[in-house]
Amino acid sequence: MTEIVRWTDRGLYCEAGDFYIDPRRKAPKAVVTHAHTDHARPGCERYLTADAGLHVLRARLGAACAIGTLRFGETLRINNVRLSFHPAGHILGSAQVRLEVGGEVVVISGDYKLQLDPTCSAFEPLRCRTFITESTFALPGTIWPAVDEVVAAIHARWRENQADQRTTVLFAYSLGKTQRVLAHLDANVGPIYVTPEAQRFVEAYAASGVPLPRVELVEPYRVRATRGRALVIASPAASRDRAWLKKLGRISSALVSGWAKIDTADQLFPVSSGFALSDHADWPGLLTAIDATGAESIGAMHGYTANLISHLAATGRDAWRVEPPRGDRAADANSAQDAGLFTAGRSVQAEVADL
Repeated sequence: MTEIVRWTDRGLYCEAGDFYIDPRRKAPKAVVTHAHTDHARPGCERYLTADAGLHVLRARLGAACAIGTLRFGETLRINNVRLSFHPAGHILGSAQVRLEVGGEVVVISGDYKLQLDPTCSAFEPLRCRTFITESTFALPGTIWPAVDEVVAAIHARWRENQADQRTTVLFAYSLGKTQRVLAHLDANVGPIYVTPEAQRFVEAYAASGVPLPRVELVEPYRVRATRGRALVIASPAASRDRAWLKKLGRISSALVSGWAKIDTADQLFPVSSGFALSDHADWPGLLTAIDATGAESIGAMHGYTANLISHLAATGRDAWRVEPPRGDRAADANSAQDAGLFTAGRSVQAEVADL
């Protein structure tokens, strides 16, 4: 791939520094871009992450894990590699990894978005020769609506449901999406409930200095007692837990995800509506971010890589796929299940991979 990083069966490896970036399985030294389960896996001997993400990573991996941190922009020399973290704008503590060896610069984006988010630092473009980018929503024509419009629509739905005495249930990932939604909610509209898994990360955000409205743990009898005034945020896995949802009484549910705007969304979640609020860049966002790097070589991973590679190649740039095709699946599209979007058969109390 490059002289600085190469693909292995554990994921991206920097031989000069002898560490892995977001390793896919146990590794001696893991440089972690953020705390989602498809990037921060348990069992590594040592972890290094951005200081802003320390509390959420500990909440994910446990207090006993050996985690070192760097402030955004701070440089650490590992052998002859100069490593630094820079904001990715995905979730709290999410970072791009900048690696420099002998004047050669590679940036690994992790997951990122360009929309502003009050719960995390904004994406910071970095100049480099090689940029390794995610491509989760690299679908031409995919454009996210303005955040204010989505938030207004959520509040309008909440009030409509209150008038009909139906509890509003939003399916959103426990880490990142739940906290982003909470930061935009008007707690004066009614009580807000979250699951224990989400509460764990709400506390990690609070410990990191991110203000969020007051929430309560979901207890079905308390939710029913509000007679439809409440809003419940639960993992997308809960959308298939009919027994648990029935305990909440009369409900109106919706998915909060970029997948709410994608045609395959109704195949993944048994909900009738959704709000397109994503923590990943849309098609224009991906192209804007890539252009801002000035990179001559672009590696694509995590998603619809073929779309992005084809577009970049058509504009005269060197673009290539980072990961090998998975089994017999098409190389040009990861399904949401491949990306860890949904794990069937798990209860509402369980965590799914957060995207």
